This record gives sequence, structure tokens and C-alpha cells, in this order.
Amino acid sequence: MNKVKSSKPKKQRRFHYHKPLHRKQQSLAAHLDKKLSQQLRTRSIPLRKGDNVKVLRGTKKGNSGKITAVDYKKGVVFVDKLVRKKASGEEIPLPVHASNLLVTELDKSDAKRFGAKKPAKEGKEKTEKKSPEEKEETTGKEKAEKKKREEKGEIPRKEKKEAEKEKKKRPQEKRKRKLKRKTLKEKGS
Repeated sequence: MNKVKSSKPKKQRRFHYHKPLHRKQQSLAAHLDKKLSQQLRTRSIPLRKGDNVKVLRGTKKGNSGKITAVDYKKGVVFVDKLVRKKASGEEIPLPVHASNLLVTELDKSDAKRFGAKKPAKEGKEKTEKKSPEEKEETTGKEKAEKKKREEKGEIPRKEKKEAEKEKKKRPQEKRKRKLKRKTLKEKGS
């Protein structure tokens, strides 16, 4: 999701912590239950308030409940049954990272959430391989077209670019030769 071009860990972390909210929302996704993943034809989905989830890792492993809140800035989700009691007796919801959850049931009130999913795979259509004779025919046609262009005086774009590059290289090569001659003369004298 995060399109960072740098390979430096420092920059990777900085980009991760300073992502815009729409990118943070995409990265706050959890895997789907097997049945759901087959229905939706996707492995994971961004979490939303109202989804039912099951905790897969941590001290509260095995518990399940409904998502009450999603905090994109902190990158955590709050589940209704995961709470901790304070000394005063007040209950506080425990934050859980999305990677530790499995979605068991989705909140289907928003139609846009499921509108743009991939179509079902009915079977891959294999492309037929060309025989060597067919390949020769296509290359023969291309060669004939190229000859016609050359006769007319038309040069394809690629060939023009290559010719221009060679022209640019020629003065550079002359300069290199002159430098070599000078260095050789200086060493000889």
C-alpha cells in the first residue's frame, strides 16, 4: 500500500508514521474468514465499525466481538468485549492491531464497500503458442515493411533515435582519443 521508494529503514518509518489518513485506512486491514474470502474473492479487507472479528494473537486470543471504534491515527481497533478494568472500577476498551484479527462477519450497510470487487474466475484462457513457421511469417512481413520504408526514405522513430545517439557519441569519442594521446605524450616525454 505504501509506495516508498527509499530502502532506508529511517525513511520507511517516517513515511509510515506520516501517512495521510486514506493510506492509513487501507493499511488497517485484516484477513477474512475462509467463507467470506471465497464470497468476496479477496484475502483481506479494511476494517470498519460494525464488523465482527476474532482475536488471533495476544493475551485475549480466541475472543470475538463487534468493532466499536477504529483509530486510524494510532492504527488500532477497539472491540466491544475486549475491556480492562481500572482501579476505580471503570472499564476501558483495549486497543488491538488489525493484523491480530480475523474478520468473521462484515457490516454490509455500505454498498460501495463491496461494489468494486474482482469478478469470479471461471478458468484461465490459455493463449495459443505460435509455431516456428508462423513466427517466421510475421518476421518476414516485418522485414518486408522495413525494406519498403527504407526505399521510400522513411526511417522508424527508434532507428532515428539510435542514429542521433551515435552522432552524439562521435564527438565524445574524439575527445577521449585526444585525451589519451595527450596522456601518452606526457608519459613519453
